[in-house]
Amino acid sequence: MAGHQEREHDVLVIGAGGAGLRAAIEAAAAGASVGLVCKSLLGKAHTVMAEGGVAAALGNVDERDNWRVHFADTMRGGQYLNNWRMAEVHAKEAPDRVRELEAWGALMDRTPDGKMNQRNFGGHAYPRLAHVGDRTGLEMLRTLQDHGVHQGMDVYMEYTVTALLMDGERVAGAFAYDRERGRFTVFKAGAVIMATGGIGRAFKITSNSWEYTGDGHSLAYDAGADLMDMEFIQFHPTGMVWPPSVRGILVTEGVRGEGGILTNSEGHRFMFDDIPEMYKDQTADTPEEGWRYIIGDRDARRPPELLTRDHVARMIVREVKEGRGSPHGGVFLDISWIKEHIKNAPEHIKKKLPSMYHQFKELAELDITEQRMEVGPTTHYVMGGIRVDADTQMSTVPGLFAAGECAAGLHGANRLGGNSLSDLLVFGKRAGEYAANFAAERSAPTIDAGQIEAMSREALAPLERQDGPGASPGASAGADGPYQIQFALQELMQDKAGIIRDEEGLSEALEGVLALKAKGERVSVNGSREFNPGWHTALDLKCLFMVAEASVRAAAMRKESRGAHSRVDYPDKDPELGKVITILSKGPDGEMQSRREPIPEMRDDLKRIIEEQG
Repeated sequence: MAGHQEREHDVLVIGAGGAGLRAAIEAAAAGASVGLVCKSLLGKAHTVMAEGGVAAALGNVDERDNWRVHFADTMRGGQYLNNWRMAEVHAKEAPDRVRELEAWGALMDRTPDGKMNQRNFGGHAYPRLAHVGDRTGLEMLRTLQDHGVHQGMDVYMEYTVTALLMDGERVAGAFAYDRERGRFTVFKAGAVIMATGGIGRAFKITSNSWEYTGDGHSLAYDAGADLMDMEFIQFHPTGMVWPPSVRGILVTEGVRGEGGILTNSEGHRFMFDDIPEMYKDQTADTPEEGWRYIIGDRDARRPPELLTRDHVARMIVREVKEGRGSPHGGVFLDISWIKEHIKNAPEHIKKKLPSMYHQFKELAELDITEQRMEVGPTTHYVMGGIRVDADTQMSTVPGLFAAGECAAGLHGANRLGGNSLSDLLVFGKRAGEYAANFAAERSAPTIDAGQIEAMSREALAPLERQDGPGASPGASAGADGPYQIQFALQELMQDKAGIIRDEEGLSEALEGVLALKAKGERVSVNGSREFNPGWHTALDLKCLFMVAEASVRAAAMRKESRGAHSRVDYPDKDPELGKVITILSKGPDGEMQSRREPIPEMRDDLKRIIEEQG
């Protein structure tokens, strides 16, 4: 057996993005010894890609906003499949978490009277997103890191966790390797918090960074936790489509929040062509009416470019499929047109959207103050994840907590823009608080040495098969190498389980995922344990196969179209399926099991709020 080092903490946080940092801060503040494990370097987490803003009903720009409106918007956007208690907690606590972040040093954009400014975003009734230009996630991460490093926590950078350690049914820690030298570390912990983000790297076109391989989902599933809502994968409507080297990189919804419009190759604003019934009383009938809303007439109705992401993405796909797309297979997003309404528009755009200006200037040689952008849908966010208690964030495995994108429940069938950042603040805090309490109230867990030995053997298996067919230095060069298998999975998921789905495609996707999984279990990698990207990719494959299988199985079960889940063979909503959630778990035989569970009845006071908000 390969040797290992040991580290011990009261609370171990896996993932150092916004949710992980906020959880670590809270656990440390409660007096717990905290270990923070990140797959990349501290500060490189994917939270930096959340650009548009953080959603909280502060009421700074429109005093009509409050937690009740935010709650109703979140439930409507999620097609009422949300965990309503999580939506309530989120809407109530988000303003305090954002003000707290400001008190810790976040430098937010300001209104003329000095309050935090807020902008419009899709699905939100009022301007609700506090922001720092289009670099909000970056500022959040900077603030949380600066505050967190003074709380007394140990940070383990460039470590990847491959398995959770168990003491009976209770989580007891984690088994990991450092990516530079390949050495194993056993982390013993009284409680573990998953904050590993999403699953976008299971798809070919994604806004997600390389770390997003579904690690937290897979680790929790293997430990016995339930997953839920895995059919709901959000395809952000606006990712870059040209040049090919940057395809999928996010173009923030803030562009549309500041007045950007979507047009097809004929110059037509196609979003006016199909406005869902539930939003007709809120959405502009004409471009002029929509523009009045953008520039400050809060009694005007908002433009349809700010409808929910699932609807906008499907409209873009329709335009492309019907031959009205842009030259490179997207549509046009135009912010330059605001020069018709605003003096010195180029400087205004650069001030409001500095990252987008530089992103297109440097990557596409395009000036967004003068030219239209080409955009199209990109895999962006998974609403599904680890099933957690709404108040404590503990999973169905004792001592295992989750927060942020890898935890499910808040967003239902579709997440509203900006809710991800307030989600990680609200529930990151709660996960840290309750994890620290859990660890303090129980004796330290014990770990069987046999577990560690088995995990070591499993991690080293690809290297020990390195003389197998097709192996070459660093990774297998043949069709069954780790990179080739991952590419094949991404192509399969994009084509068969992407933004538009049907029974035949999902059946082919499941068959393909299982076949690739079998190949992945035999993958060979050459070289040593010292920085070996081929080996790292081979170990990531297990997670990718699990989340791919889970999303395909859940999508096949939901024979309707709802939110981010769109079936061409079942284009309508099924009222009965609007009352149930899809649960996935690991069966006694190791096979994935799926079932439906009814959504608990909503409290009467919350029902009244939804009725009052229309």
